[in-house]
Amino acid sequence: MRAPNDGSEPIGQLSPQAWMQAAETQAVIKALTADGAEVRFVGGCVRDSVLKRAIKDIDIATHDPPDRVMALLERAHIRVIPTGLAHGTVTAVVGKAHYEITTLREDVETFGRHARVSFTDDWTADAARRDFTMNAMFADPQGRIYDPFGGLADLGAGHVRFVGDPFRRIEEDLLRLLRFFRFFAHYGRTSLESQAMAACRKLAPRLVELSGERVAGELIRLLQAPDPALVLMVMKTNGILAHVLPEAVEIGRLKVLTWLESRAMVRDTIHPDPLRRLAAMLSTDAAGVAVLGERLKLSAAQTGRILSIVCPQVDVRMDMDRRAARRALRRVGADTFRDLVLVAWAEHRSRSGLLDSRESRMWQDLLDQADHWQPVELPVRGADCLDLGVPRGPAIGQSLAQVEAWWEEADYAPDRAACLDRLRRIIKEGGA
Repeated sequence: MRAPNDGSEPIGQLSPQAWMQAAETQAVIKALTADGAEVRFVGGCVRDSVLKRAIKDIDIATHDPPDRVMALLERAHIRVIPTGLAHGTVTAVVGKAHYEITTLREDVETFGRHARVSFTDDWTADAARRDFTMNAMFADPQGRIYDPFGGLADLGAGHVRFVGDPFRRIEEDLLRLLRFFRFFAHYGRTSLESQAMAACRKLAPRLVELSGERVAGELIRLLQAPDPALVLMVMKTNGILAHVLPEAVEIGRLKVLTWLESRAMVRDTIHPDPLRRLAAMLSTDAAGVAVLGERLKLSAAQTGRILSIVCPQVDVRMDMDRRAARRALRRVGADTFRDLVLVAWAEHRSRSGLLDSRESRMWQDLLDQADHWQPVELPVRGADCLDLGVPRGPAIGQSLAQVEAWWEEADYAPDRAACLDRLRRIIKEGGA
């Protein structure tokens, strides 16, 4: 594998970065370089700094072995966690800031996701192990960029390109197949590379070998992209999505939902939501949602959220009146009601293909009601039934259910006194 340059000379310069100048970062760098070692920032923090995007994680590479790294940090009184010593990784903790520090490595032998590595002082050899060229860039503490595989140009062009042969890189770790599409959703602006697509199509049947947690993590990150529908459609038409998410049928509905969440409206209560987006794509039933949750190892709360959207307890329609909307809000709550409105709106718009201002106002009125909804509770309780002589048992629930139906029909207007009076009449008439 021939690198465009040997990576020994910087080819660019980052503008001043607050995260690099932070006292916590400076403390870690000072500790690691105290005896003259060279360190560089690597991966996502460099990539996103070039694009002026928010930095999530700060990764640092060094040619010092992990035991030496730990000694340097401890000498500087910096807390250190041996997170992955076998792979040369430790984590430095300064206050609330975490820094993952990894010794430069090169592959000795690869077998699937796992590899036998040796430590090295060769920056280009370490970069050659990384997945995409845009993730194989380094920056030294002065912000000078080192780029042995042309990642800076690829990043500028929106070109997601594997370091080396795509087929081989995916075989090393099948998750890279999904990462390819996830990174394109977040960074891509050109067409997807043909050689990489061929490798993805060929290796897609092996995606079932991945754990559900790893697949779910990639899908959720992909769904956080500004416009995930385009990439998901490519995955679907190329027979890739079927191996990880066969229930994803409604990509058109997802596309409209994404537009509604991110561009059609400005509301404090609406933000891009990967679980809502996931649910919007699905065509399945309650049993299918359960199977999906188990396959992707989703939490009970995540599975329940998806179920509440795919199999709603209430029928949300554009033309529902305010009383019906309030009943639905009381039954499912404002958050779920908002989910249902957005997905129903996306469904309607994806089918009609038209932008109707009158219809938009109707949908937005439902969202307004969700935003201003104040939960209401039935003013009478089981204790009131006992005080009125109803024996313990099912008769209490039956009496309260009749009061609640009457109270709901009156649009929750009757107060406690009126509800108590209604309860007395129901008990007197033998309704219990």
